[in-house]
Amino acid sequence: QKLRVWEATNAYDFGQIISAVNASQDKAACAHLLTVTDPETLPVLLSNKLEGEILLIFIQSLEQYVAGKDAGLAYQHLFYLSKAERFKVVLALLSKNEKEEVQQLFDLLSESQSDQYSLEDLESLKKVYEL
Repeated sequence: QKLRVWEATNAYDFGQIISAVNASQDKAACAHLLTVTDPETLPVLLSNKLEGEILLIFIQSLEQYVAGKDAGLAYQHLFYLSKAERFKVVLALLSKNEKEEVQQLFDLLSESQSDQYSLEDLESLKKVYEL
């Protein structure tokens, strides 16, 4: 059955949706959630709940469903994701393969054009992601 995803207005609802998305590994639903969520609200909506598996499903969903259609939106999500509580901790715990997945998304964004970011912006964000 298709996972129903809606725009969350608070951290609790967002957490519930993320749990369901993560449990089902439904990257299309996750991409839809990220598309209807204002990137600036991500740090607040994630609260202190950012985990490695959540970061990864976000990265995979952005790469597979969002970056090709709207590179600017994908960049904005990466930018605000890096402002979330626990981001540095989660980043430090990623495996080599997981880091390569993050790198692939950055590669895709560097091949795309968007007025939302320059290549310099992308390079400085890559440093935040320790790539």
